[in-house]
Amino acid sequence: MTAWISSLFLVPALAGCLYALLAAILAGRFAARTPPRLAPDARRPGVSILKPLCGIEPDLYENLETFCRQTYAGPIQVVFGVQNAADPAIAVVERLAAAYPGLRLDLVIDASQHGSNRKVSNLINMSGLIAHETVVLADSDMSVRPDYLERIVAELSRPGVTGVTCLYHGEPAERGLCAQLSALAIDVQFMPNVLVGTSLGLAKPCFGSTIAMTRESLERIGGFRAFKDDLADDYMIGEALRRDGGIVAIPAFTIGHACVDTELSGLWRHELRWNRTIRNVDPAGYAGSFVTHAFPLALIAALLPGAGTAALAVAALALACRILLCLRIERAFGLAPHAYWLLPIRDMLTFINFTWSFVSGAVTWKGHDYRVVADGTLIPEHGLGHETGATSV
Repeated sequence: MTAWISSLFLVPALAGCLYALLAAILAGRFAARTPPRLAPDARRPGVSILKPLCGIEPDLYENLETFCRQTYAGPIQVVFGVQNAADPAIAVVERLAAAYPGLRLDLVIDASQHGSNRKVSNLINMSGLIAHETVVLADSDMSVRPDYLERIVAELSRPGVTGVTCLYHGEPAERGLCAQLSALAIDVQFMPNVLVGTSLGLAKPCFGSTIAMTRESLERIGGFRAFKDDLADDYMIGEALRRDGGIVAIPAFTIGHACVDTELSGLWRHELRWNRTIRNVDPAGYAGSFVTHAFPLALIAALLPGAGTAALAVAALALACRILLCLRIERAFGLAPHAYWLLPIRDMLTFINFTWSFVSGAVTWKGHDYRVVADGTLIPEHGLGHETGATSV
């Protein structure tokens, strides 16, 4: 009887090994694609970069500065937004303004709340200062290379492309255990799933790491107000751009995501919110990702009475496939090596979080508690204020 139960775990574990090998192959193919390029004499449209902020994060100045050090030849505007006049991020923006006096940097301080999604409310408040025809949204914890805007605009200029989003890799803000586990989750769980899903036509993602579109496209999809109550606002913006008749392209490079968790509890909450967001966006695909947890499944099978040595062999094979996938991702995208001994710990934490994500729809986001209903809408647990007022400096 236990041998039969063990096989229920070993079969998906073996499928997970094949999945990891497929992801490793597709990662190499994706990164090897020839990127589009703008002709040297081609016109560079003006770009407005929107950076919603909320509090201080490790390396916030350094991450924001990468968006100010672009080699892009067209006009650039960076709009920062906060919802609290006492937000410490304001001092960071002031430092950037002093360091880059030749760059147009705008700051919007506006407490107006337009829906349950605070980030989108921030974007709504900021949108009145958009000055250029190309709009780029990027989360505050992202860092980019100097040619980032050049490559984004080149992708957006391709026929049929109405939006651009970016894959991202993990960059531990410190060498602590939790930060490294967070980076591993991005590089060996998130990225492979996206690469397989998009390569096989099973997923059409859009990420808060980068969403680029024209100002005209933004207006056609209803502006940011159309997403004021959505948990997965980035995904919903991508869906709206596709419904508008275009493609959301993903360039063949990654940008950095600062992994700042210093405590296991914070890491758990962040990953639970990500998992429940994905579960609401694509419930069938999320449930099907059960097979990607090859090592935990094989380990469970091996711990069952009478499982035999075959289960241990599958667990060892699963771990070897995960290491191979990690090495391939690092080489394909030029990433720093990970601490590979953390992979089994990482895989077990991921599996436990994946399992727990089905228990309820509660999430914690920027210190606020929400309940997520079936259509992905955020319902605040304690209500939201609706203060008004705006300042631009």
